[in-house]
Parts: sequence; C-alpha cells; structure tokens
Amino acid sequence: MISSGAKKKAKKLNVSFKFLFMRAEGSQLEQITQLIESDMIRPVIDKVFQFEQTNEAMAYVESGRTKGKVVIKVK
Repeated sequence: MISSGAKKKAKKLNVSFKFLFMRAEGSQLEQITQLIESDMIRPVIDKVFQFEQTNEAMAYVESGRTKGKVVIKVK
C-alpha cells in the first residue's frame, strides 16, 4: 500500500508513479533497462561509495536514512 503522503506529494507535483516489483529475471531486467535508457524512469541515486567503502555503505543503508539507491562503485 502506498502512503497517503506520497500520493499527496505526487498530486501536488502533478506527477504519477507506480511501484515495480522486480525479480532477477532476464526479460524483466531488459525491460527496466529500456525504460531507464529512454528516460521514461530515472532511478534516484542517494549516495555513491567506492568499493573499499562497502562497510560504510551497508551501515548507511541499515541506518534507514536513505532517500534513493545506494551505489557501490566496483571500478
């Protein structure tokens, strides 16, 4: 269920959104890749950590303060 706060904010900003429940399945990953590449959806990146900072990244996620995706750069 979506919170009423998110619904109100979306209405105020005149935007719509949908929750997508994804599994690690090739066809679904291909579909979401196409949506991202066509700018139909844009993932929200909260913070980017270097690979050496993986422990800090995990602690940040566990803190519950994230506002989007947390990325760990491998290269």
